[in-house]
Amino acid sequence: MQALCFREFGGPGVLHMEDLPDPVPERGHALVRMKAIGLNFADIYRRKGNYHLAGSPPWIAGYEGAGVIEAMNGDAPSGTKIGNRVAFADAPFANSELVAVPFEKIIPLPDDISFETATGLLLQGLTAQYLARDSHRIETGEDVLIHAAAGGVGLLLIQIAKRAGARVLGLVSSEPKRQAALEAGADEVVLYSDVWVQAAQHFSVSGTGMDVVYDSVGSTLGQSLDALRRGGHAVFFGMAGGDPQPVDPRYFMDASKTLTGGDLWNVLTTHEERTRRANGLFEWVRSGALKLRIAASFPLSEGSAAHAFLESRSAIGKVLLIP
Repeated sequence: MQALCFREFGGPGVLHMEDLPDPVPERGHALVRMKAIGLNFADIYRRKGNYHLAGSPPWIAGYEGAGVIEAMNGDAPSGTKIGNRVAFADAPFANSELVAVPFEKIIPLPDDISFETATGLLLQGLTAQYLARDSHRIETGEDVLIHAAAGGVGLLLIQIAKRAGARVLGLVSSEPKRQAALEAGADEVVLYSDVWVQAAQHFSVSGTGMDVVYDSVGSTLGQSLDALRRGGHAVFFGMAGGDPQPVDPRYFMDASKTLTGGDLWNVLTTHEERTRRANGLFEWVRSGALKLRIAASFPLSEGSAAHAFLESRSAIGKVLLIP
C-alpha cells in the first residue's frame, strides 16, 4: 500500500509517500480501504515531534477517516461485514490506503452520507455534540461564548448552540474568520485583539457576563472566567494557545462559578455509544440543521501542501486528504 510517512521531525517537507506492506488486521480489527482522511493539528504536532511516537520510522500520522471494509478478523458487531461503508474518529495510521481499525471504533456509514462528509464531520462534530450536551447542556436563552469560533469544532458548536436556542458570541483571530462564524449563525463575533472580556459582558442579557464559555485555547482561561456572570460555567477542552495559568479554588467559591474539563474519549466508551452519537450528527446533516464546511481537499500524495495550508491557520473548515 501507499502511505504518507515521515522519517524525521520537521516542517511539511519531511512528509513523503512510501510503499509499505499492507497491514494485517489483528483479531477484533477490520481492514478498511480509505476513501477520505481528516487532517488535524494533532498530525502537525506529531510531524514536528511535539507528541511521543511509539515504534521506529517510518511514522504514519492521521487517526480519522472513512472507507470500505475489505477484511475482518474475529467476531464483529452485528451488521458489520466486508463491503460496508464505515468511518472512524480515533484509529492510528490513517494517512494510508489501508488501515486496521478496531471493531469498537468503527462507525457504520449510511448510504446518504458521503465519505468526505463523514470524515469532515465526525471528530469535530462528536466533540461539539458532547460539549453542548454533556459538559454543559445548553438551554434556551443562555448566553454562550465560543473560543476559536471559526475552527472545526467552533463552527459546529455555534450551530448546535443556536439549535438549542442560545445567544452566541464568537471569538476569532481575523476578519475572514469573523465572517465565517457569522455565517454559521453566531449572533455577534469579536476578535481576540478586541477587549473581548468587556465585549462578552456587554453582549450578555444580564450585562454581567456569559452563562457559559467554551475555551479550547487554554492560555485564555483566566479571561474566560472573568467573562462569566456569577454562577457561570467555563468548559475547558483544549490548549491550542498554551497551558492555562493555575486558578485558586477559592475563586470558584467566592464567585460561585464552575470549571469543567472535557475530553471526547471519556464519552465514546463503546461501539454502541459511538454509533448512537454519530447517527445523531448524521440526522442533523440530513435535515439541514448542521452544515459542514470543507476548507480544501488534497490528494494524499500532496500531504505536505495540506500540512502547510493547515499550519498557516488560513483554513476555515476541515482539510481532507484523498487517497
